[in-house]
Amino acid sequence: MKTVVYVGGPIYPQADGQAVEALVVRDGRVLHAGALEDARAAAGSRAQSHDLGGGTLLPGLTDAHVHVWKVGQLRTTLLDLRETASLDDLARQVRRRHAELPPGVWLWGRGWNEMRLGAAPDRALLDSLAPGRPVLLTRTCAHIHAVNTAALDLAHIHPDTPAPPGGEVDYDRGRLTETAYGLVSKAMPAPTPAQYEEWILAGLNELKALGLTTVTDAAVDPPLYAAYAALDAAGRLPIRVNLLYLRRPDGGTDTLPLPEKLRSPRLRCDSVKLFGDGGLSGATAAVSAPYRNVEPPSQGVLRFETQDLYEVAREAHVAGFRIGAHAIGDVALDQLLGVYAQLAQEYPQGPRHRIEHFGLPSAKHLRRARELRVIAVPQPVFLRELRANYDRFIPAELAGQVFPLRAYFEAGLDVAFSSDGPVVGDLRPLAGVRAAVAEPYVPGMEVTVAQALGAYTRGGAVAHGEEHERGSLAPGNLADITVLEGDPFHTETQDLAQIPVREAWAASRSTLG
Repeated sequence: MKTVVYVGGPIYPQADGQAVEALVVRDGRVLHAGALEDARAAAGSRAQSHDLGGGTLLPGLTDAHVHVWKVGQLRTTLLDLRETASLDDLARQVRRRHAELPPGVWLWGRGWNEMRLGAAPDRALLDSLAPGRPVLLTRTCAHIHAVNTAALDLAHIHPDTPAPPGGEVDYDRGRLTETAYGLVSKAMPAPTPAQYEEWILAGLNELKALGLTTVTDAAVDPPLYAAYAALDAAGRLPIRVNLLYLRRPDGGTDTLPLPEKLRSPRLRCDSVKLFGDGGLSGATAAVSAPYRNVEPPSQGVLRFETQDLYEVAREAHVAGFRIGAHAIGDVALDQLLGVYAQLAQEYPQGPRHRIEHFGLPSAKHLRRARELRVIAVPQPVFLRELRANYDRFIPAELAGQVFPLRAYFEAGLDVAFSSDGPVVGDLRPLAGVRAAVAEPYVPGMEVTVAQALGAYTRGGAVAHGEEHERGSLAPGNLADITVLEGDPFHTETQDLAQIPVREAWAASRSTLG
């Protein structure tokens, strides 16, 4: 058995600012963390020494909600519009991609934000940029999609086509919202298993380079699950992945069967994904007061009738699947917490569940979530990248409830931070730490560095049901490790995101405890 003693830099076994001198790892597990003399005694005379050279060692960081394969798409085949700053710039990029693609191939892009562009792309513009070619440009939030006439024709969408439940179709503008995306996605060529594998690996390798050792891919359908399973069986996953398996695809009312559960050292599937409402930055989350600056007036979209949501959630809950349900607006939170409460009352021995985003909670929502042992999975980096959208759209009555990060902790919730990439451009965990510590939307809702790093370590492990295995470098835990060039506990707040990542790895071990 290989034993390694890590020395030569600050080591934070709990990511809480309390450093130790040495860490001992044996056979992929933590043997000891503490004083150097004690560590050497525990390690034995044959142990290897690893000098950190002043680097900072932390438990491996987790992104508890990221769309891995979509991150990989943007690194390989998808037109990346996240940094596009004007409609003219978007037009140049679409024209260029149109000229590069073979005839008839879909032009697919993602990342536009009307607050950066000045206006949203519409059907007429896309028709002029790529005549005769189907075009689909997904907004940065992935809840709104701009399409051209060729795409609408291939999807058999006409001016009188009804929207599916939980969606909206605006034929004149070429705008598909929420579940209406499924109408056009069904007309697109299905990705091959090889393409899915390429995108997964591209995404995971990028995320590993950012210091992550575990991630949750937050919406996985059957073909994507099959690709993950094939990569896992071949030993090709570079970090650990937890899957949220999608139950209700966009564009219809059919519910996918529950997946076969899987748990290996690198891949876990025992959770399902439900979408309760839309996005906050695009003014489609379900809220109790009309959005500002939106015409016609809107209070967002609920994707489920409450009884339907309960039935889909109950099936998963009874079968022992954890639920990760997207709920942002206060109306969606009311609905989802009511469903979770009913499940807890009727089936009290079921698993803990998550709320993805948890964007506009009141004090009542937070108390109820604590009573139900709900895990909160917000995205601190939204506070930087999507702030202008919130300023424009959020009703004044709800402005004091926007991602109140400190309130999650004060309410006693387990909190797992994440990026929701590629919704945002900056997927660095330390960018999320900086935003959580220094950029609250609601004054007074900033958190400490220890709280933020705890939400990227222990919080992520709790969200995955793995707090007994990882999330800290306590003896017996998996030795998943992230090493930084600088010490986040002794770095100026404005510089937190700039600390380089030296390396990150998920410990190799044939079995889990």
